[in-house]
Amino acid sequence: MSRLFLALGALAAGIGVALGAFGAHGLESRVTPERLQTFETGVKYHMYHALALLVVGWAAAQFPGWPVQTAGYLFLAGIVLFSGSLYLLVLTDTPWLGAVTPLGGVAFIAGWALLAWGVLRGAGG
Repeated sequence: MSRLFLALGALAAGIGVALGAFGAHGLESRVTPERLQTFETGVKYHMYHALALLVVGWAAAQFPGWPVQTAGYLFLAGIVLFSGSLYLLVLTDTPWLGAVTPLGGVAFIAGWALLAWGVLRGAGG
């Protein structure tokens, strides 16, 4: 499980860098400054949680159990729901996608809570 989250974190970080470059160079003249800022918010949280997946990869080896693993899956869900909805909102100009974004935020928060719990309770599960 540790290797899975390390690999997913590295992959997510690479995708985050590519999307950040796309936003900075490909969208700058195509969307409003407000939309560009929205896209950048998606990239920022994407990258934070790509790094969080790397932490989960490390923590899964130190503190095996369902809380740490579930935190990793929640971080992945958060990247897709939070950042993904912001990317699509900007690229498709579909404002209703903003209603999906908070679900990703909840996944991020729950992931951090479970990661903390899993580390504090130690190994086992």
